[in-house]
Amino acid sequence: MDDGATAEHEADRSTGLSGRLNWLRAGVLGANDGVVSTAGLVVGVAGATSDATALLAAGLAGLLAGALSMASGEYVSVSTQRDSERAALAQERRELAEQPEEELDELTGLLRDRGLTPEVAREVAEQLTARDALGAHAQVELGIDPEQIVNPWHAAWASFVAFTCGALLPLLAIVLPPAGLRVPVTVVAVLCALVLTGWAGARLGVSPVRPSILRNVLGGGLAMAVTYAAGSLLGAAGV
Repeated sequence: MDDGATAEHEADRSTGLSGRLNWLRAGVLGANDGVVSTAGLVVGVAGATSDATALLAAGLAGLLAGALSMASGEYVSVSTQRDSERAALAQERRELAEQPEEELDELTGLLRDRGLTPEVAREVAEQLTARDALGAHAQVELGIDPEQIVNPWHAAWASFVAFTCGALLPLLAIVLPPAGLRVPVTVVAVLCALVLTGWAGARLGVSPVRPSILRNVLGGGLAMAVTYAAGSLLGAAGV
């Protein structure tokens, strides 16, 4: 494989891998949000009442509200990204139609900046332009694959499912055990889940595992402690 083909292949592989890792990280973070927010809610309610129906209602309400909020937020965010990508591609398409030589020079310069010699960069730029000018400029210049424009509905559903999966753990942990064990079982289950999501997030982000797990566990533990104390105070006050 020559230098130009190698550079193109490495760029495509890096872009695809980065995209997959971003989706995985988003899924882990969505599940983590579901665990922490729902755990804080149900533990807080458990501090005020031991009624299983109230706990189930609060947990389900929190699950649905959180999942729908995550999904709508992701839809809006990804829709904005999609619109930006489409606008950038439209501008690139106009520039290729109006000033093809300048665009060829620009692509040559970008490839040269990636380490190719001027001669090889020019040859690769000409070949890429002849095959798919817009695709070449989109990937090399903009970092966009025209064939893989982000889909906001996919992102919304992924966030909804990830949050729901995370939220189900504390919800089931608070309603299934006997009344006296609900809070301890929930706390243990949530902390174990936070260890897992902290580890997964660190591995996907290629960052140190121990600090990630520690932050996750301390944050989730603090959230449960604060909401349980607030619920206990409200329950004691008869609110």
